[in-house]
Amino acid sequence: MSSDLQNQIDKTKLPEHIAVIMDGNGRWAKQKNMPRVFGHKNGVTSVREITEAAAELGIKYLTLYAFSTENWNRPAFEVTALMTLLVETIRDEVATLNKNNIKLNAIGDITKLPKRSYKALVEAIENTSSNNRMTLNLALNYSSRWEIIDTVKKIAEQVKKGDLEIDDINQDYFSGFLNTAGMPDPELLIRTSGEKRISNYLLWQLAYSELHFVDIYWPDFRKKHLYESIIEYQSRERRFGKTSEQLV
Repeated sequence: MSSDLQNQIDKTKLPEHIAVIMDGNGRWAKQKNMPRVFGHKNGVTSVREITEAAAELGIKYLTLYAFSTENWNRPAFEVTALMTLLVETIRDEVATLNKNNIKLNAIGDITKLPKRSYKALVEAIENTSSNNRMTLNLALNYSSRWEIIDTVKKIAEQVKKGDLEIDDINQDYFSGFLNTAGMPDPELLIRTSGEKRISNYLLWQLAYSELHFVDIYWPDFRKKHLYESIIEYQSRERRFGKTSEQLV
């Protein structure tokens, strides 16, 4: 089944960058009368499978929404468990990332992570820095509004110091200060669990992305679902403000 779907994908029209909102871990666990942390642990399997599948296809950037700034408001036990799981998972996966020539990167205010989590993350980023097959971005302690405000502050500081004229600020210049500077904007956003919202994720970068909402909880998301999302993406006409006739 998965191989049949993979064969339907036009390899010449792959999205260069896919962003994912990994949603539904807690509800998946609740369906099974298990604690929410059980869902997060099982979600790691999906991360591993989708990362490898994206790299195999030739996707250059995969950005996963792992922990938002709003997630700190969850019960303390769940937050602590998530941070512990983050450390364990990152350390366990470094060898696999290197084997698959995948570079790990992080976006978000990662300095606010617990010390153990921050240390494990930075070490993994350094240990995979020479890989160039695909970049796996983990959005950790990330909020798009925080990112945009942080960018505005950095640009305002340049103006204040006299290093920048206001008229020199344009979209490209602004993008150069975002956490995703140097990366193409995602052409495709996938959100699992059936929820249909962006949730403060990559608001600037998603301006022209195709949005695909999937009625599957993240722990059940597998290669075939990624293939289906890419096939759906390839069926759409991306006009960027133009008419269909202009594209022809």
